Amino acid sequence: MNMENAPKKNKKGALSRFASYYKPHMGLFMTDMACALFISAVDISYPLISRKALYDYLTPDAPKYAPFFILMAICFGMYLLRTLATFIVTYLGHTLGVNIEADMRRDVFSHLQKLGFSFYDKSRTGKLLSRCTNDLFDVTELAHHGPEDVFISIVTFLGAFVAMLFIEWRLALVLILTVPILMLFVMKLRTRMSRTSRKVKEGVAIINADIESSISGARVAKAFTNENYEIEKFEKGNSIFIKSKRRYYKTMGLFHAGMEFFTSIMGVLVLTVSGFLIMRGRMDQTTLIVFLLYVSSFTNPIRKLAAFSEQYAMGMAGFKRFTELLDTEPEIEDAPNAIELKEVKGEIDFNNVTFAYQTDDETPRNVLETISLHIKSGETVALVGPSGGGKTTLCHLLPRFYETVDGSITVDGNDIKSVTLASLRRNIGIVQQDVFLFAASIKDNIRYGRIDATDEEIVRAAIAAEIHDDIMRMPDGYDTVVGERGITLSGGQKQRVSIARIFLKNPPILILDEATSALDSATEARITAAFERLSKGRTTLVIAHRLSTVRNADKIAVIDERGIVEMGSHDELIALGGEYKKLHDAQNSFYLIK
Repeated sequence: MNMENAPKKNKKGALSRFASYYKPHMGLFMTDMACALFISAVDISYPLISRKALYDYLTPDAPKYAPFFILMAICFGMYLLRTLATFIVTYLGHTLGVNIEADMRRDVFSHLQKLGFSFYDKSRTGKLLSRCTNDLFDVTELAHHGPEDVFISIVTFLGAFVAMLFIEWRLALVLILTVPILMLFVMKLRTRMSRTSRKVKEGVAIINADIESSISGARVAKAFTNENYEIEKFEKGNSIFIKSKRRYYKTMGLFHAGMEFFTSIMGVLVLTVSGFLIMRGRMDQTTLIVFLLYVSSFTNPIRKLAAFSEQYAMGMAGFKRFTELLDTEPEIEDAPNAIELKEVKGEIDFNNVTFAYQTDDETPRNVLETISLHIKSGETVALVGPSGGGKTTLCHLLPRFYETVDGSITVDGNDIKSVTLASLRRNIGIVQQDVFLFAASIKDNIRYGRIDATDEEIVRAAIAAEIHDDIMRMPDGYDTVVGERGITLSGGQKQRVSIARIFLKNPPILILDEATSALDSATEARITAAFERLSKGRTTLVIAHRLSTVRNADKIAVIDERGIVEMGSHDELIALGGEYKKLHDAQNSFYLIK
């Protein structure tokens, strides 16, 4: 995935960063580890208790009934407590994992809110969604089971080995000599599993991106009868996932088969050596029985550590993809000494502004070059000209959605880079051509303009935007849910809801980017009148293709690929007979033909 900037250097390694997420939940973690230690202690002690019973209490000549049954009662109580400890480990351990996953998801979601437009220009929604959800599922399992499994396994492994040394040191040495070979095998395949599991996650991200794109464009696909094409396109991503998953399962198969061989052969080695010692009269059968109980205690931790290697590969692959996203630096941030922009009058200056988009091959594509424009406080300035001339881009530079390559922009004499982003954007209201509504109620969508607004203020904003009557005719009025991206509303209704947001926000600077493009002529006239009321005493930038909507602007700037080629009032530009008059005459001819 393309990142907005190179990942920032982080002094902490992946494991240190992963471990830092345990800190807020240390109480849960320590309880989990204490119960895990108890489970391990019970598993280690049972063969010793069995040995005690066999040697001391179950002798054929003089069995000791009372001590034996007391010992068995103690065992029963130990396993009751072990059952309780297992419940706590399962419940609290998974709770710990979920809490850590929630913390990680909170961090990545908060970070996504800080990233600029250029990041989202290059990133597919489905892939970002995969990093926030699928990748973290495996991280949850690792966060819960990882420390617990490693801790139990190490304690049980060492405890079993010490006990086996005490019972029969020669057999213990036979087993321990196989461990280095086993560890070399595990380390070699773990690296391959990490690599293949990362490919699996990339495959899932591709599938999620394709599904998201297909669902969002379902109506377009049906309109062009391209459903089969969408299926074929999805199958390509699906086949990438299948191939990566097969490679992962192949590695996993080798891993599990090898582990089964090593752990099974340990029992054969013990039986072989102990058989030789018994035949030579150097060991008895009772010692062999007790020792074989410990072989299970010795091999189970190895199996668990092997399973942990698989879990670690999947979990850390997800965690590294998570940290890659978290390490993507915002292109636009507050300066260290940024000040609050207060009591804005609305005087705006673009001073020799140059801007270029970064393309996929990292070659800058110039959109604006040395643009200078002075806008007085309370003035309405219209930006007109052919598509692709940079009108919208120029307006997006004002709230710092993108950063200028050269030149400066000031508001009331303050360079916008010297003020906080929050205060700058709080004083700017934008109605965009491409309206986005949340899958929520109309009331909530309007309230997005000012979260703390009252219901009465929301109604007043809707009345001003000429949408109140339409809302009242809906089944649930202001509580009507508009569906995904406002699908249940008409284009004009969606536009007017977005306009109501700006009435509610009531900012000193307005940007109207084709704000009436989706409206019929009658509604457009009402909204234009409403905008004129709203614009009084405010600085307003209007982007329009229909020149009829901007003829009353204080100043009109004609922008094309060369920059600002003409500027003046409607009458002045008509009299000039230049580019504006050509656009005006062309539109008039078009509407006359219609």
